[in-house]
Amino acid sequence: MTGSALGRFRFRGETTRADGWRIRMVSATFEAPDGEQFTRDIVRHPGAVAVVPVTERGTVVLVRQYRAPVDRELLEVPAGTRDVPGEPAALTAARELQEETGLRAGRLDHLCTFYNSPGFCDEETVLFLATDLRAVPDGREGIEERHMTVEEVALGDVERLAAEGTVDGQTMLGLLLARDHVGRRLPVGDLPGDGGHRPEG
Repeated sequence: MTGSALGRFRFRGETTRADGWRIRMVSATFEAPDGEQFTRDIVRHPGAVAVVPVTERGTVVLVRQYRAPVDRELLEVPAGTRDVPGEPAALTAARELQEETGLRAGRLDHLCTFYNSPGFCDEETVLFLATDLRAVPDGREGIEERHMTVEEVALGDVERLAAEGTVDGQTMLGLLLARDHVGRRLPVGDLPGDGGHRPEG
């Protein structure tokens, strides 16, 4: 085995290169275990939430939304940026679910927390399973959201969606984890922090 053990790299500081809509581009300096210094361009992101809404019929509610960076529409789980400072992830998730789909979850369970693209961005997403759904008024904002459509797919269609290439990575992860939990008919369980919340309302 070659190389040094992980965890010995040190962050030394950063300089902001550009401020954008909810993100910052920085040049960050680090020190390697042998003392060598190096820089990396990094996108700083406030974090996000994503929700897999599963109905009593065993279907998943997804949104088809235009994504400008790839210039195409993608089928996605409801998701959004954690743009309210100090707001718990579960509350952000409940709000995004209602805004995008017009659904309120009687229960939100934490599925996992993951880094989306750690090679260049520090975005961290908290993923939830939403059940006990009921219809409420939606609250879509922004051009893309106003033109999105809401669709239902069967949990068993995960492989087909993957083959078609119409879904993003966090949607695939969410569908696979939700299918596993629902298929085994086991409770996800209450987790400390963001897990096992029941939104008010």
